[in-house]
Amino acid sequence: MKVALVTGATRGIGLDVTKQLARNGFYVYLGSRSLDRGIAVVKELNDLGISNVEAVQLDVTDNQSVKSAREVIGAKTPILDVLINNAGISGELAQSALGSTIDQFKVVFDTNLWGVVRVTQAFFDLLNQSPEPRIVNVSTAMASLQLAADLGNSDYPNRYVIYQSSKASLNMYTINLAYELRETSFKVNAVCPGYTQTDFTGHQGTSTVEQAGERITKYALIGQDGPTGKFFSEEYFPEPATCPW
Repeated sequence: MKVALVTGATRGIGLDVTKQLARNGFYVYLGSRSLDRGIAVVKELNDLGISNVEAVQLDVTDNQSVKSAREVIGAKTPILDVLINNAGISGELAQSALGSTIDQFKVVFDTNLWGVVRVTQAFFDLLNQSPEPRIVNVSTAMASLQLAADLGNSDYPNRYVIYQSSKASLNMYTINLAYELRETSFKVNAVCPGYTQTDFTGHQGTSTVEQAGERITKYALIGQDGPTGKFFSEEYFPEPATCPW
């Protein structure tokens, strides 16, 4: 049985990705900042007939928490096949390039970028044991520099400089990680789940969590002929070749 880890997995998109991976035959470690909350969610999944899931305490902003999660999972399996870096925050809604403080930037970057780096580096050795390792970083079309550079685009979403900067940085990390692993069997991609109806968006949006989960899970399941080092935003750009970083 293949093994996956999903960060930020107790609700919303992360929870749905957990469900979809489990239904695709994976044993899924459900990352949760609160172990009690994670255990409660696992029980809810068990009640739905999904038994191949297990909670692990994982706060992506805490070095010791990430290290401990690696030790817990590593004691149970020598291989991790899929890592879904899903945990993310938007930060305070009022975000200004001139008015936002460095401390406000740090809070968001600590989850959206540095958290991904922490987890990816901590679990790399387990991923490296998989014959077909996959890393999916959850990003957003709002991080596209090409789209954001059109200053007069009335169709572009509201601008949130801290959130967008953190995710644009995540996209660059994704590209560099894929580049470093280009001669291996790793596939590393960034995926925008779409404008999804979750707590994160105040339950507004044009996509359901199931649709968002499918977009992410798809790139966890790609074969060796699949892409790497790419950004996908299927809700906004159905043709991947037209999807701008």
